[in-house]
Amino acid sequence: MRALFIGDVVGKPGREGLAAAMPALREEHLPDLVIVNGENAGGGVGITPDAAKDIFDAGAEVITLGNHTYRHRDVYSYLGSEQRIIRPANFPEGNPGRGHVIVGAAGMKVAVVNLSGALHLQVERSPFPAADEILDQLKGTADAVIVDFHAELTSEKVAMGWHLDGRAAAVLGTHTHVPTADARVLPGGTAVLTDVGMTGSRSGIIGVKREQALEAFRTQMPIRFETATEDIWVMGAVIDISDDGLARSITQVLYEVTPPGSPGPDARP
Repeated sequence: MRALFIGDVVGKPGREGLAAAMPALREEHLPDLVIVNGENAGGGVGITPDAAKDIFDAGAEVITLGNHTYRHRDVYSYLGSEQRIIRPANFPEGNPGRGHVIVGAAGMKVAVVNLSGALHLQVERSPFPAADEILDQLKGTADAVIVDFHAELTSEKVAMGWHLDGRAAAVLGTHTHVPTADARVLPGGTAVLTDVGMTGSRSGIIGVKREQALEAFRTQMPIRFETATEDIWVMGAVIDISDDGLARSITQVLYEVTPPGSPGPDARP
């Protein structure tokens, strides 16, 4: 089974870039399952039902989220009704949404689990015992497990990979929007990548207009960020998973949709 995991989609430029890139990505990688992090898909922060629809229409089978899950109130009921979108499992249990989903792909039952890091982010409990509990629950019901670990610190992400080595097919980091160069399969058979990167403008600063981000850093004043529109890339990873539920390989994906200086997608959220 081959899974294509795509990093944080940033605003409408990211959604349109994803839609534009998916035919070529499907032709090149032939994925059986497409998972997309939609944490910043709705106007650059959080997700809305319309933004989620765009991602599903582009070809995602599952959408994962993160610390901005509840930024838009109109998504609360959607998280309860739409089974294919999940939020971090270590958020409070009574919060809208669910922390994992099981989907069929290439004759396998694949569990996709969403977790949030505890360092510099708000969670109800540590992601490590939360991961243990979910994997115990999934025994006998899922053939393979893919984890989106939405976390701030590289150390916490690397630690989660080792913690789940031999128990999950992949532990893929999201949130920081900058791809790391450490894709590998650990000795126990778990594919890891500290951060898969983002789907959005590389000419901006983690997806927003660079002049606005620079002003915020220079002045230390609140600045309203807008989504950058040029030099759109789709970033992620392809994981090949054996029948035993462990990874054979992981390949980083860095796909340029629009080169620098080209007209980018519409900047409106």
